Amino acid sequence: MTIWQIWLLVALVFVVIEIFTSGFAVACFSVGCVFGSVLAALNLSMTWQFMGFAVGTFLAFILIRPFVLKYLDKKTNGNNVKTNMDNIIGRTAVVTERIEEDGFGRVKIDGDDWKAKTEDGSPAEVGEKLKVVTYESIILTVKK
Repeated sequence: MTIWQIWLLVALVFVVIEIFTSGFAVACFSVGCVFGSVLAALNLSMTWQFMGFAVGTFLAFILIRPFVLKYLDKKTNGNNVKTNMDNIIGRTAVVTERIEEDGFGRVKIDGDDWKAKTEDGSPAEVGEKLKVVTYESIILTVKK
């Protein structure tokens, strides 16, 4: 096995490691290994090969990684999908058990029953429709 093949094998190992990690950081080292492999195939010294590895890795971090993160990360791409509890914020809840003044009651959203309190501490009567503004643990905070 020649040195340029070893560089490519190490690049492949970095790609496999990247599959199990996130952030496209390890893959940048893989790009550096490809640079080292090309220089090894040109029969340049190990010093040049390691310099090529360093430059290739640096360029991947500076030029490639920001674009990959921009297009693969949903939060920076503007497609921030609400899941789980965050999906409840902004929804309309119906009071099923009176919410006491500065106390708690119960509300229902899509058939699910939740412990709730009002944002300003005011009471809410059964049947009233309220908007969910936030949550803490499993207690919803609602407003009229």
